[in-house]
This record gives sequence, C-alpha cells and structure tokens, in this order.
Amino acid sequence: MKTSELKASDYNPYYKAYIEALGEVDLMKALKKQVENYPQFLASIPEEKLYYSYAEGKWTVAEVLLHVLDSERVFQYRAVRFARRDETPLPGFDQDKYVPTSGANQRSIGSIIEEYRAIRNSTIALYESFEEGTLKRKGVASNSVMSVGALGFIICGHQKHHRNIIRERYL
Repeated sequence: MKTSELKASDYNPYYKAYIEALGEVDLMKALKKQVENYPQFLASIPEEKLYYSYAEGKWTVAEVLLHVLDSERVFQYRAVRFARRDETPLPGFDQDKYVPTSGANQRSIGSIIEEYRAIRNSTIALYESFEEGTLKRKGVASNSVMSVGALGFIICGHQKHHRNIIRERYL
C-alpha cells in the first residue's frame, strides 16, 4: 500500500501531517527502512543529551524516545484489533501519563535501541501478515475512524515527526 491510496476517511485529520511528512512511500518499505536507519540516528545522540530537556516541563530526549515506542505499541494494537474485525471502539491513551512512569531517564541508549528493534520488527511481522484488503479495514479509536493501513503510516510518520523535533530542539 502507498500513502496515495489512503483516503481522508481513513484517519483523523490530526494525523494528516504525519502521513504527509512521509511523501509518496510504500508502507512496508517505509517500515523496513526506518528499522535500519532509526537505530543509527539513536546511537548518534550524545550521551549528555539523552536526559536533556530544552525547557521546563518538556520531555527529555529519552522520554521522547520512549513515547515513540509506547505509541507504536498502541497503534500496533489498534491495527491488530481492526484487522481481526473487532468492532469494539477503543479509547485513546494519555501520553502524558505514560511518560513519567516509563523509566526513560534510567535507560541506556543501547536498551532503547534494542527495544525499538523488537517493537518495529513485531510491527513489520504483523503488517507482512496482512492481505491488501486487510489494510482497508477500519475501526474506531479515540472516537475516530482509522484504517489498518493508515495506522501503519501513522507509526512511520509519528516516528519521523519526533526525530525531527529531537534534531531541531534537542541536538
């Protein structure tokens, strides 16, 4: 599936910027490309910056990274539920509750990279198991309709969004 195959009705407009930031890409190629290059980016973050926050009340780099991991897990869970035709509406998640309890500032970059690879490889395996029609299935999360395919692109776009923020505001 390519980004151009998504319809506006496949996701909440909130996620449009994440999807558009990817440009015209194939979902599986994007997922696999990121699992190759994102760990290199993470490894390039200076250790003294890992626990740095650019302003009072803002997350540290480590907390941003754990937010990316937690979000991918949540989006992946939504995708499997919708793919399996579970029509139960799913609630949102409060990212601001996740971060303080993530233990991010006690983690090493090596452990974060290892966890990222495990999560992303799990996402890849899940999406490789889907047939083309499965990517078009929809469900409701956070009071918004979302397709399985859109969730995959959101995973990629969300990661890219936070990578750009880390580059611009933290490094």
